[in-house]
Order: sequence, then structure tokens, then C-alpha cells
Amino acid sequence: MATRNVAVIVGSIRKDAFSLKTAKALAKLAPRSLTLNIVTLNGLSFFNQDLEANPPADWVEFRDTIQKSDAVLFVTPEYNRSIPGVLKNAIDIASRPYGKSSFLGRPIGLFGTSPGVHGGVSAVKHLQGILPGISGPIMQQPEAYAGGLGDAFDEKGELAKDSLKEFLTTYIQAFAAWVELHKK
Repeated sequence: MATRNVAVIVGSIRKDAFSLKTAKALAKLAPRSLTLNIVTLNGLSFFNQDLEANPPADWVEFRDTIQKSDAVLFVTPEYNRSIPGVLKNAIDIASRPYGKSSFLGRPIGLFGTSPGVHGGVSAVKHLQGILPGISGPIMQQPEAYAGGLGDAFDEKGELAKDSLKEFLTTYIQAFAAWVELHKK
């Protein structure tokens, strides 16, 4: 089995974001068949269709990162029952120009995070509405929402909650199988 490179797009730019900590934990728990590369959205400029003919260097770099990956995993918090604006901006950048989405042909995984009880379910549901037509196949099962993350990580940002470790392990193994199924 080949090692597959996965771009893990973190939907928050907060330094101590639960989504970033979760993405790092997933990278540590990933089977050897996957290499997870964390992609943060800090410094990604705003999408403006007027710039498509001559895109800014940060857009080109972000698109290249996606295009060089075998799969994409979104790990995102929920803001106001949706995805953060920085994540929507990144999706707009990577999905353009029309018909040339960087996500096409790449298996997609979705993982919602939250310190609250709902675990980012609305954010994931919005991604399920945004991505069809501009992405590859989206893994539907197992669904991945991790709530109650306030005590899931220690002061160094390391995973400290055994039940979450089990859930993350189950999810990343299922995602590895999903990627392999669609990249044969």
C-alpha cells in the first residue's frame, strides 16, 4: 500500500485552536499509509475574482499544496452554526477558477470540533453542502464531531483524553481506508 499525502486544512487561525490540536493528534495517530500535512490558513489573503487572471502568490501556494496531496481532511470549529470565514475563503480560493478546483479527484474527510456539546456538527453539515461539485468523494461514515474538548488536551497541547484518542484512531483508520478505496 502506497503512502498517501493528506492536506489537513485547519479551519481556525487561533494559536491554541482545538481544531489545530485535533489535527495534530490525528497526524500522530494516522496509520503508516497516510502522511498528514497540517495546513493553516494564517496569512491567506481574501478571495477576489478580479485577481483570478493573476492570482496572488499565497493563492498559488495554497492551491499547489492541495494539488500535490492525494486527499484532503478538513478539521474545523463551528462559528455561529457554520464554518469560520477563513475556511470559506480558503475553499473559494482553492475551488477557482471555475472548473479547475484543486479539490477535484481528492477524497475528502470532514471533522468538526468544539468545546461545546455539539462538536461542530453544523460546520460539518455546511461543508457537506458546499463541497459537492468542487471536490472529490466525501466520506460520510463515520461522521466526526468532537465536542467537550475543553479538557481533552494537556497544557502542552497533547491529547489527554483516552475516549477521544479511541475516537480519533477509529476515524483516521476509516479515512485511510476511504482514501485507499478512491486512490487505487
